[in-house]
Amino acid sequence: MADRALRGMGLGSKSFEDEEGVEMAERQEIGFDCPNGHHFEITFSVEAELPGVWECPRCGAESHRSDGTKAEKKKEKPQRTHWDMLTERRSIPELEELLKERLEEIRKE
Repeated sequence: MADRALRGMGLGSKSFEDEEGVEMAERQEIGFDCPNGHHFEITFSVEAELPGVWECPRCGAESHRSDGTKAEKKKEKPQRTHWDMLTERRSIPELEELLKERLEEIRKE
C-alpha cells in the first residue's frame, strides 16, 4: 500500500518556476527607529506611498522613520450620533408631531 501512495507537491510547496527574464520592481529601504532603541529597515517599492510610522518587529512599539519624516495626520470624521441620523431623515417639526402622537397614545393607556 505504501508503494502506491501518491507522491507529489503538497499545498504551499516550492514553485519550479525560475526567475529568468523576470524584471523586479525597483525597491528602496526605509529605516525606522523604535522608542526602545531598536532600529530596523523595511523594503518598499519606489512607487509605494511611504508610511511615517511602522510597528517594531521586536517589541511592537510604534516606530518612526529614521530620516525624520513625520506621519501625516489623517482627517477624521466626527462620530455620528443617533440624533444626527434621526435629523437626517426627519425635520424638527415632524419629530415634534411624532412625539406628541406617541405621548397621547401612552397617556390613553
